[in-house]
Amino acid sequence: MCRNIRCLHNFEPPTTDDEVREAALQFVRKVSGSTHPSRANTPAFERAIDEIAVATRRMLDELVTNAPPKNREAEAVKGRARHEKRMEREVRIRTGVA
Repeated sequence: MCRNIRCLHNFEPPTTDDEVREAALQFVRKVSGSTHPSRANTPAFERAIDEIAVATRRMLDELVTNAPPKNREAEAVKGRARHEKRMEREVRIRTGVA
């Protein structure tokens, strides 16, 4: 999965519409292979973002879980730890250190 697209389900406070739109934007950028569409493609790009955001919001609103809500700060700390571990592994691979 694209690392820029974050899990949006089961957070307290709930996921905002801005977060949903940002995820939709990242998805459309990934699928289209373009971060900034041409003027001719902008309407299709924007329409896709809007449609994906609506579908994502509907899905998030319909999902059910018994798990306790996640904390954004705690998830960010876990994400940074995963990133650091990944970077350490990259350095070991590139330097040949076991």
